[in-house]
Amino acid sequence: MQREVIVVGAGPAGAMVATILAQKGHDVLLLDRQEFPRDKACGDAVPASAVELMCEMGMREKIETAVARGEFYPAYKMQLVSPKGHILDATFAKSKRLGLDSYVAPRLYYDAVLQQHAIDSGAEFMALAVKGPIVEDGRVTGVRVQENGRVKEFHARAVVGADGVTSAISRSLRPKQGIHKNDHRAVALRAYIEDLEEIPHTIEFFLYKEILPGYAWIFPIGEGRANIGLGLRLDYFRKYKLRLDAMLQEFLEMPAIKKRLKQGGQLRDVATWQLNFGSQKEIQHVFDGALLVGDAAGFINPLTGGGIHNALISARLAAQTIHEALIDNDISRDRLRIYEDRCHEVMWDSMKRSHLMQRAFMHFPFLIDWLVKWGKENSQLAQTFLTKL
Repeated sequence: MQREVIVVGAGPAGAMVATILAQKGHDVLLLDRQEFPRDKACGDAVPASAVELMCEMGMREKIETAVARGEFYPAYKMQLVSPKGHILDATFAKSKRLGLDSYVAPRLYYDAVLQQHAIDSGAEFMALAVKGPIVEDGRVTGVRVQENGRVKEFHARAVVGADGVTSAISRSLRPKQGIHKNDHRAVALRAYIEDLEEIPHTIEFFLYKEILPGYAWIFPIGEGRANIGLGLRLDYFRKYKLRLDAMLQEFLEMPAIKKRLKQGGQLRDVATWQLNFGSQKEIQHVFDGALLVGDAAGFINPLTGGGIHNALISARLAAQTIHEALIDNDISRDRLRIYEDRCHEVMWDSMKRSHLMQRAFMHFPFLIDWLVKWGKENSQLAQTFLTKL
């Protein structure tokens, strides 16, 4: 099977790449190992800037429908709790151009909106497990997939790896010395809680000393339900041989949280996952015939752990680069490297600043107390959480 573009992974980054390229008239095959809707371990926070990017691609009606169904829960405010219990309350700004809100949108619903829009835009979707890229004479020419126990080959002029942190495309193509180090990675646990006294439309972050460099969160989805979890840097997690499930239970036992549990804390859909930060230098994202986007590339913000906005940004830049390369009939690494330059220009300053803040807070937790107590909404800490979920 010969296609113009194959996108591996139909999460936010992959679906957005497929949408943009299909709308530009390209022949796009979108692959994912699962049918949709499907769950994905995540904090589920979607900033207004990401919602705006979706609307620019024609998804506004789908978003409004999801909101009306209660699948996207509006988030108007944020609360940061410092190591010593100081509280910072702040209001999320609406998106700059269209005046849109932020949401807590479980990935079961959120990803389905994006994936369906890619199909509606003209991309073909197939639920197949991709085993890895086809590489001929050093150039990616397609992918191998498994279907009913058999391995099949799909060929394409360009391949996009959008298959998450465990990307089969990235593992095969990136040199071993160019993978993420543990101090630029994190591990997280998420659960849904069913009996919580929530703060309506308010996202909560708990920057407790015991979890630094990381935080716990409560992201409400309405009617006493919330996405609850915690995450911390991988090197710290492994050094101290921590257990995320035990840490979550300790968080639930804290007096400020325990008193809000109506029936002791009813949890479901507990899941763990790893994240690769976008703060490590000289990580390769492009190859002859292929490039990486979203979590597969490692565009997670190192302070907030947020990746959806950056996934959509990287998807837009990737689609622009591939579209231009296809027109020029040049899908070489040299031609595609402009994608790395574009990503660096748009995201690097924010990644670097967030990583420096993360390291400072790990060693000097009192800085968080000071910023929360005195910095208020104007502090860099607050602005990072407000805009870089």
